[in-house]
Amino acid sequence: MVAGLQGRDRGQVLQGGPVTAELSIEQTAIDGLLALTLPVHGDARGWFKENWQRAKMTALGLPDFGPVQNNVSFNTDSGTTRGLHAEPWDKLVSVATGRVFGAWVELREGDGFGTLVTRELGPGESMFVPRGVANGFQTLEPNTAYSYLVNDHWRPDLTYSMVNLADPELAVPWPVPLEQATVSDKDRQHPLLADAVPFAEGRIAILGGGQVAKALQKVYPEARLIGRAELDFADAAAVESFDFGDFSTVINAVAMTKVDAAETDEGRREAWQVNATSVAALVRNLAGTPATLVHFSSDYVHDGSDEVSDEDSPIAPLGVYGQSKAAGDLVVSCFPRHYLIRTSWVIGEGHNFIATMRSLAERGISPSVVSDQHGRLSHTDNIAAAVAHLLSVKAPYGTYNVTDSGPATTWAEIASQVFDASGAAGVVTPVSTADYFGDKPHAPRPTHSVLSLDKIIATGYQPTDQTGQQNR
Repeated sequence: MVAGLQGRDRGQVLQGGPVTAELSIEQTAIDGLLALTLPVHGDARGWFKENWQRAKMTALGLPDFGPVQNNVSFNTDSGTTRGLHAEPWDKLVSVATGRVFGAWVELREGDGFGTLVTRELGPGESMFVPRGVANGFQTLEPNTAYSYLVNDHWRPDLTYSMVNLADPELAVPWPVPLEQATVSDKDRQHPLLADAVPFAEGRIAILGGGQVAKALQKVYPEARLIGRAELDFADAAAVESFDFGDFSTVINAVAMTKVDAAETDEGRREAWQVNATSVAALVRNLAGTPATLVHFSSDYVHDGSDEVSDEDSPIAPLGVYGQSKAAGDLVVSCFPRHYLIRTSWVIGEGHNFIATMRSLAERGISPSVVSDQHGRLSHTDNIAAAVAHLLSVKAPYGTYNVTDSGPATTWAEIASQVFDASGAAGVVTPVSTADYFGDKPHAPRPTHSVLSLDKIIATGYQPTDQTGQQNR
């Protein structure tokens, strides 16, 4: 499959005088392979361009890919040809002087495997090449130099997918025939497309071992689960020095969630260490990598004064747990490639409120349950499915509320539904939060924990209402 794109007239760039072209970005026939038109401003002295302008380019749809290395390739002869390589990083390729003929091949698994896009590039054009797309170039003028920003550091042990420059199935229309071109012996020996190894996406790391981590592992069975036995999440130095180099996505499902214990001297230290200090260490660790970070937040970062909170609602935590989570949220929000998933009232495999109520019902115990806190349950399979959706559709980075759908409820109403479904003789007695705790030390709770789901729904994901399932 071939999809050709032609570069613009070279005279438009190299002649003196201003260039009127505006910055633009075009999606090509390969998903994520973007063609950029760059304004080049010329006068009698030469020309100037903004080769990489984060704010302007990301506003037009270029991924905020976080480059960490800038490479320059200088080529003495016209016809020098390099490629076709699919390294495990994203890159932004542009020409400093001269012109090149570029060819890009889809080597990621899927229906588009083998798609070819070609384009001539001069100083007024550049290409964003996502990892897994092989790229190759042939110089069209002597003394041509092009540069590329990448979001990972080159390593001597690096392996990557590649395809032969002369593959007859691709039939790349190289302007200079390859038998007349300057090509390295290594590049001439790459496999044909039929034998090429499809690009393997980087691995996923799931940190933690609780309810959310277990649900994520079912969605990503090949992911590496990193538990407390392997990494002490309360040790910020250990977190910062842990080797995450081979992971394209790190999902942090670790948290200190003992809300009342966090109000004690010992619990306060643990909450801040795990929920904030170690999160900052994780962000520092990943800062030099192209990894995406998924982190989980809580309704407790809000004070509950709004009946419904969206992603832009003020952070105003009432207690230590919420404060420590809010601090972690703020650190994660500064990481360029992040999904911050805010949940409430989590229910999954293991100890949780539903399991406790079911156990009480089976034993004929009649509990008193709080009736003045309003929210929605967040079943962990909903949470895991939402994470998988955001990653698969490459949704814009940022904060997303994720809970079950359906109407708001209270803990007492949920408990009553569990008891009714069990047929137990016990009765649930609704009480206020103040009466439930009495004189016992406890953390303040938000009165309203309902989170707006509009933003996650707008990405194409529809959380389910699992009210009926909770009683089974």
